[in-house]
Amino acid sequence: MIGSLLYLTGTRPNIMHAVGIVGGFQANPKESHLQAVKRIFKYLQGIQDFGLWYPRDADLTLHAYTDANSA
Repeated sequence: MIGSLLYLTGTRPNIMHAVGIVGGFQANPKESHLQAVKRIFKYLQGIQDFGLWYPRDADLTLHAYTDANSA
C-alpha cells in the first residue's frame, strides 16, 4: 500500500508528508499506521478531481533563480 501511495506523490504532492511519515514505519508497522494509510486513501477518494497534470508535448524546462547577495 505504501508503494502505491509513493507512486501517487508524483501527481499529488499534498500527500507527500503523510506518506513519508507512514513509510518510515514500514519495517515495524502497528495498527495505527494501517489506519493512517486507510485515512490517506479515503482522503484521495474525496479529491479525485485535484492533482497535477503533465502533458506529453509540453516543454518542462526548469527555471531557477537565486539571490547573489545571500552568501
